[in-house]
Amino acid sequence: MFKKYYLTLKGNFNMKLRPPAIPLANVDPYFSIWSATDELNASTTRHWTNSPNTLVGTVTVDGDKYCFMGDAAKHGFAKIKQLAFDFDAMSTYYTFECDKIVLGVVFTSPLPLDEPELYSTPITYVRVYYYAKDGGEHNVRVKFAVSEELCLDKRGQSPVVTEAVTLDGLTCRRIGNSEQKPLNRSGDDLRIDWGWFYLAVTGNAESGDVKLPAEEKDGKVVAPEMTLIYVDAEVDPDDYTLFMLAYDDLGASIEYFGKTLKSVWNKDGKTIGEALVEAADCFDDIETESFMFSQELYSDAAAAGGTEYAELLSLAYRQVCAGHKLVVDEDGELLYISKECFSNGCAATVDVSYPSSPIMLLYNPELVNAMLRPIFKYASSSVWPFDFAPHDAGQYPLVNGQVYSSGTDPRWQMPVEECGNMIVMAAAAAVASGDITFAAKHKDTLANWVEYLVKFGADPDNQLCTDDFSGHMAHNVNLSAKAIMGIACYGKLCELWGDIANAEKYTALAREMGSSWCERAANADGSLRLGFDRDGSFSLKYNTIWDKLFGFNVFPKTVINSELFTYRRRENPYGLPLDNRATFTKSDWLVWTAALCDDNDDFARMVSPLWKAYHYSPSRVPMTDWYDTVTSREVGFRHRTVQGGLFIRMLDYFEILK
Repeated sequence: MFKKYYLTLKGNFNMKLRPPAIPLANVDPYFSIWSATDELNASTTRHWTNSPNTLVGTVTVDGDKYCFMGDAAKHGFAKIKQLAFDFDAMSTYYTFECDKIVLGVVFTSPLPLDEPELYSTPITYVRVYYYAKDGGEHNVRVKFAVSEELCLDKRGQSPVVTEAVTLDGLTCRRIGNSEQKPLNRSGDDLRIDWGWFYLAVTGNAESGDVKLPAEEKDGKVVAPEMTLIYVDAEVDPDDYTLFMLAYDDLGASIEYFGKTLKSVWNKDGKTIGEALVEAADCFDDIETESFMFSQELYSDAAAAGGTEYAELLSLAYRQVCAGHKLVVDEDGELLYISKECFSNGCAATVDVSYPSSPIMLLYNPELVNAMLRPIFKYASSSVWPFDFAPHDAGQYPLVNGQVYSSGTDPRWQMPVEECGNMIVMAAAAAVASGDITFAAKHKDTLANWVEYLVKFGADPDNQLCTDDFSGHMAHNVNLSAKAIMGIACYGKLCELWGDIANAEKYTALAREMGSSWCERAANADGSLRLGFDRDGSFSLKYNTIWDKLFGFNVFPKTVINSELFTYRRRENPYGLPLDNRATFTKSDWLVWTAALCDDNDDFARMVSPLWKAYHYSPSRVPMTDWYDTVTSREVGFRHRTVQGGLFIRMLDYFEILK
């Protein structure tokens, strides 16, 4: 019965997009497992950094053993043939075949943004089932092995400890570092090395350990001996067997201004053992809810921007969610801490929260407030000396104050950028949620930041913007647009607060600045410049999207449409460059710019090259947001939460901010 139900549901997808990397177990920046090859048994599974996170999966059919996951050749196993692969927002589906059976393997990371406890529970499910091709009876066992790489920064870093764990109805084993030092360091290319990784399974099963020998190259050890734990379970032909991968960080998820914070799921003392037993009991409901959410997301996205757009959002969803950690502060308030992956590891980065915010505005606006809380806390402290907003609040997982620009070095700050970002996000969350309480708590700080924008935003001096990889630039037209949007959004906040005089004042000021902006930015061909002083230059004017989303009417539609028309002659095979200085682009900004189009077909046409970039990219990594529009290769950045920005078309389509 269940298999029939699964096959019926499964028929609703059939994605055409070939992901550059395929999500398997995706929970947070540390608990992250991907496949970088089209076939699950063609390579070693990896962390988003590309470091190995070795999982090995084998199936034994009537005594014949096959590998369905991991590098089959490396481990000396015969490969079972992979028949099919598919994915949706929360699950990845594989189908394999040997001469006797068809094997199904489904990875599900339930990440509902509006259910904080389930979202934050560090468990990924792997449902395994089979049916006999000949209708006969077969003895089928599946074995999952998990390496020490899941609980260490690097294989062989220090000795590990393995233990059998007694849990009701489950066979379970765990592995952990023998040297437990929670929250001992921060960084980017860094994996967790405290806590315990758990591997559990339902049904008739056994568990144990296995050692892989050291690897040598040219007579030198390139990888030390490695320990793996495993569970080996019989698969019932009339049901499924449920494997679960889980990580317990011992209640040390984030350090927050000197205090150790727990995640939402264990804030009241729930243990990982209790969570695993509960997860197994609730699995059918959780998987069904995950599927129905994924189906709704796909349907809504297809209506808003076409099927290629729907596939991009389905692939981006788990990456965005798993780039955050959802914790609770000492006052019981949510904190949604992002990691600036494959960049510098900054935590709670404002100009990462800004592009990622559309997905939260769509599914749970309170999470936008949860992203802003660390910044407001830090900005109000005596440590922050400036009258503008900080860039970040730490380096993951240590959220103790800004690390970018050596903390408070004035030379590499982003004043206009971050002030604009914070005001826009505060206003958007207030409108999307219908609740002004959070923004009202920070009236004084927001008032200071808007005055900074009024003073310096019309024609910014030599400042960095979020596209800091391109360096400092004075007179940045798109940065000025952000300042203007920040001022307009502050006017909206004043309106929501009932301060009509200031609402009218700042709205009028934004429109006045917008009119001047259009005149000073204009090129003769109808396009808008990169810099006010750079005649003939161009850049993506992604910051103007908020004018459309809120309905401010600051930038005349004729000006924006003219800009959009000129983009057509600048496009490369894999999309529109960020500006005239290079052929690279940013995926989030490309989609924001495309969302300026009113017509769905025009939007879909602009987004299609992005779909092709991921589909054909030789860079087999989790979705990069910085890639070359000529070659489709990754330039830098991967696994970043900014892919939440791809959801911005949905905000427009469903009029979330109007």
